[in-house]
Order: sequence, then structure tokens, then C-alpha cells
Amino acid sequence: MTSITWTNEYITPTYSRIEIALEKGNGYYVFDEEGNRYLDFTAGIGVNSLGYQHKEWLSATQSQLNLLQHTSNLFYTNPGAQLAQKLCTRTGMKHVLFVNSGAESNEVAIKVARKYGHQKDPNKHKILTLSNSFHGRTVTTLSATGQDVFHQYFDPFTEGFEFVQTNNLEDLRTKIDQSVCAIMIELVQGEGGVVPLDQTFVEAVVEVCEQNDCLLIIDEVQTGIGRTGKLFAYEHFGLKPDVVTSAKGLGNGLPIGAALLGEKVEHVLEPGDHGSTFGGNPVVAAGANVVLDTMTDNFLTQITENGDWLKEKLLALDGVESVSGLGLMIGVTFKSLSAKEVVAKAKEEGVLFLTAKEKVRLLPPLIIDEQAIDEAVNCIKNILKVEVGVS
Repeated sequence: MTSITWTNEYITPTYSRIEIALEKGNGYYVFDEEGNRYLDFTAGIGVNSLGYQHKEWLSATQSQLNLLQHTSNLFYTNPGAQLAQKLCTRTGMKHVLFVNSGAESNEVAIKVARKYGHQKDPNKHKILTLSNSFHGRTVTTLSATGQDVFHQYFDPFTEGFEFVQTNNLEDLRTKIDQSVCAIMIELVQGEGGVVPLDQTFVEAVVEVCEQNDCLLIIDEVQTGIGRTGKLFAYEHFGLKPDVVTSAKGLGNGLPIGAALLGEKVEHVLEPGDHGSTFGGNPVVAAGANVVLDTMTDNFLTQITENGDWLKEKLLALDGVESVSGLGLMIGVTFKSLSAKEVVAKAKEEGVLFLTAKEKVRLLPPLIIDEQAIDEAVNCIKNILKVEVGVS
């Protein structure tokens, strides 16, 4: 197959690819170049929130392409202005800075925190993140990532990060001091294995931030834009963050990142402090406006209900050991099969899943329905029957 042959020959091999050359998609299905159909429970790693061929999203992006594809941020454009207004209105945040990815959004958050701290005290520069976290693949966001597997080959890493053991209150209180300018957390650690934080731990993070005048940064790159049944996952915890980072699902397949800044930091960044040639691109922003408009209360409630139903059905399978996550961000462990084995078997059955450490990770388009849930669960049920003889 030409796509696979040329990819293997000419594209740098930094990905362990699945041997499928995808050609098109419709709804929550994708099709390969040979016409085989797959139920997609990956959504481009949580990106294609509205699935494929969504009519309003297509219309908005295609209409904008016919008007203006790019200007740079030296000029004003309506789609980006609308998107910023909607994000701030929906969240109560004050400003938005648009970039192109989750890693870049987190870079903005880090720069905001460092400048905020420097304005208080030049030595107030340290950022606490959590063990098992993942914040991106730039050198600095790798430095903020609390997993040793990513801290290889690219030394020296950016200084000024320290890791707190996830959900460990004692370790948190030991590592906080006046040199800390921010604490940066994911409320559900996606790449770390779909691990939600404990409410008591999150409350302690808020407390120490208030006591030490450091910023609360919530990395919502994977959890945001409806993925957990709320527009942002921090709403489940009753939080008021200083900075929220977003990407993935906001673009529905086109590259976008957004750093939302609260009242405490709305004026920290000034002209020249950061920039992005493509950030807030009008075509991407036009589509993102449709994504946000789709995130109504009824739509978000349906995500919660579908997520609960999916988890209930998975837990009813004898071969399933545990299910974690919020909304339609779900991790599954099995009693006798590895995550990689399940993903490989499911692909042969026409269903696409992801892995996250030892778990199978389910990140379907947010438009899934009863049919899609039943199809995915039945696929896993059939794999368990064949492989380990359970019902």
C-alpha cells in the first residue's frame, strides 16, 4: 500500500503506527483505503469531538476558506474574536491567547507563571507538577512532565520544576514554599493512565496556592471541551483556576491551542512576551466556534449519561478488572489480557481503541450514541470470550 510504504520510507519514524491507512470518515466511523470500516473510539486522540463530516463545522470552515485563510496576528479577524468572547463568557476567564497545540498552550501557562512570580520576587520561579503527569513534548513541557520515561536523551532540561506524588497531601505540603510560582495539574491524567485526582488532594492544592500566592494552572488539553461531561473538567471540582490550557477537542481536527487567563493574570503578558504566527487562524477559529456552540447543557448531559452507561456496561464484563475516568474519557484494565492485546484484537474486529500505560483508553467522538456504545462493548465482550473464555 503506497501510503504505508511511503510513510515508512520518507517520514521520520517517531510513531509506532497501526497498520491501517485511513482515507475518510463519517460520523463516528472511519474507512481505510481498501474500504474497510472501523468504529473509531480514538477520535484522533481525543481531538475529533464532533466526529467526521459534521455539517455545521464543515460549512463554517469551508466558508471561511472562501473568505480568508490566514492573516497573522498583526490584524484583527472576526472568528478569533468571537471564539475568545465565547470562551471567556462561558468560563468567567478574562483573556485568551491562541496558539497551535496543547504543548504550546502549556508553554504559555508556564511563561505567565514565571513572569507573575518574577514580578513578586525574582526567586519565585519554581513550578510544581505531579508524578505521572504529561504536559507536552517540547523541551520545557517535557521538563514539566512527571514521568521518567520522557526524561531521556534531551538533557539538559529546563530547570525549575519539581514533582509532587499524585494524590499525596504530605508530599505536596513538603514541597511548597515561597519559591513556587505555580502548581500545574491535570484533573484526569490521560497519558498517565486515565487517573482522576482525589477531591481532597485538589482542595489542598487550592489551599496551598492561596497561602503561598502561587497560580493554579489546570491542564485541560485532553479533559476540556466536553470530554468529561463539563465544558472543562475543573467544573467537577468547583475550582476557579488562574490559568486553563486547552487544545485537542476545541479544533475538531484542525490545530489549535488556547491559554485562558483569569483575573489575577489577565494583564501579565504584554506585547512581545509571546507570539504565534498561526495562533487563532481564522479557519480553525471558525470551526472552533461551531464546537463551542455545540457544547450546550443538553449535549454535555448526554456525554455524562453515555459515559456512565459505557462504564456500567464495561464493568459488567467478567474479564474487566477496573474502569476509571470521567465522562467519555475512560480507561479499562483487564484480568488476563494486556491493553496492547485488546487493542490489536479489536482492530481485527473493526473497532479502534487507544492505550494509556496498562489500560485500554476510550476517547470516542462526543457524538457517540447507543449503537456505538453497544458495538464497542460487544467487541470487547467477544475478545474476552475467545481469548479467556469469560462471558
